[in-house]
Amino acid sequence: MSLSIQEIKNILREHDLLKSINQVSDHNFDYVSYDSRDIKPNTLFFGKGNFKPEFVTKAKDAGATGIVCEKHLSESNGMNEILVTNIQKAMSLISAAFFNYPQDDLFIIAFTGTKGKTTSSYFTRDAIEKATSDRTALFSTINTVVGNKPDQTFKSHLTTPESLDVFKNMRAAVDNGMKYLIMEVSSQAYLKNRVYGLKYNVGNFLNISPDHIGENEHPTFANYLHCKEQLLVNSHTCILNADSDHLVDIYYAAKTTTDPENIYLFGKKGTTPQIEVDLDFVYESISDSLTNNDIQLNSVSEKAKKLGLDGNYRIGIPGDYNESNATASIISAGLAGFKRGDMIDGLASARIPGRMEIFKSKNHGNVHVDYAHNYASMNALLGFLKRQDPNGKVIVVVGSPGNKGIDRRKGFGKALTQNADVAFLTTDDPAYEDPMKIAKEIDNHIDHDKVDVHFEMDREKAIKDAINFGKTGDIIVVAGKGRDPYQKINGVDTPYPTDSVIVEDYLEDLNSNDK
Repeated sequence: MSLSIQEIKNILREHDLLKSINQVSDHNFDYVSYDSRDIKPNTLFFGKGNFKPEFVTKAKDAGATGIVCEKHLSESNGMNEILVTNIQKAMSLISAAFFNYPQDDLFIIAFTGTKGKTTSSYFTRDAIEKATSDRTALFSTINTVVGNKPDQTFKSHLTTPESLDVFKNMRAAVDNGMKYLIMEVSSQAYLKNRVYGLKYNVGNFLNISPDHIGENEHPTFANYLHCKEQLLVNSHTCILNADSDHLVDIYYAAKTTTDPENIYLFGKKGTTPQIEVDLDFVYESISDSLTNNDIQLNSVSEKAKKLGLDGNYRIGIPGDYNESNATASIISAGLAGFKRGDMIDGLASARIPGRMEIFKSKNHGNVHVDYAHNYASMNALLGFLKRQDPNGKVIVVVGSPGNKGIDRRKGFGKALTQNADVAFLTTDDPAYEDPMKIAKEIDNHIDHDKVDVHFEMDREKAIKDAINFGKTGDIIVVAGKGRDPYQKINGVDTPYPTDSVIVEDYLEDLNSNDK
């Protein structure tokens, strides 16, 4: 793969991003990077983010012969310097071209929403994987899957990575024989232009509620909603959950670039949409327990009936809040050309690492590990579990990240007040903040007449304390991290055993001692 300076000029001029070029040589670039530690001979280097002049020197010394940036730096003398008005947009467009537009060789199904993106993505991939002969790639919060070999699945660091990495991973997926790509698209991806210029075959809008608003994130809810809506603007076909808040805004955002015939709305039986548009699909809960989760899907419109998706489906993980996620996944697969029979077994056996993992103990209740990380997901999770066993105490281990999502702290306090009996407030990716300060902010929003609150900043100890507190019939929930193997502390990804491993290992010890 390589890219010429003339090709770069044409791309940037087409999108009105080019300010000037100081060209010192005429040759193709053989590598692209935004990391001065990752440089090969003849690299085009992108000066983005928290950019420092010494990064240019380091890149040049390692073999970089070109740089794309927003302002001239003397350190780039002797390099081909390409000045642009927006480095993030430029990097996305140039990266797509460098990797020879791999998106053109993939059928891409994308998901956005405040909650449910990861679950829906895994549901979709698991549902169609067999029918595609294992040729379905996955870009998710948990893992990135670009092929079927062990080294072609790796831990994701961002829900939607930098644009260069997005297109690099797409190229790897295509080269590995993948034909379909299921991907999560975060609001930050649009705020930071990480998917600028990328189009999707099918775009899903699952739901919206206040989240990711604050320092280093979205300045307002309106901005958060706007960024999420950009997925619809960039999708050929749109799927909308009619039960979502702000449906009018969401629907008209989709309609700006998508013919109404290519917009599909679904809702739970009894749904009355906030907009005068008929539903295309209606789903109904058939069974809703910790062991069985079944829905019936019925097509309503003529365009929906053509997909042939009607019937009953079993969902691999419990939770009534997962029924809408599964419905979106089924419709997405239908629009990709798959029929009900193609996906029944895969959806029924779907598993998501760190989502609704259930661990049983002999004398301390059942422990549920889940990624629930905001009010909407926490409230849905705890509400469902309480309905399964209304007589047991609900004991929750939770923290909140530092330097982002400040509104989550109030949300956790509200969800705990509404659903919990005991809370163990602890550490969860504190970044540069004091974990106790974060825990105290959550505590400020808890009604202490309803919830018994404990503070323990050692997360592993907090989990063990919560399990010890539990009695037979109690519900213990460890929320927020799932199988995330790191704690983000003072800018460092600090290794962490994962909530699931801590619970599993501790229960194994407890259960052996409780014989």
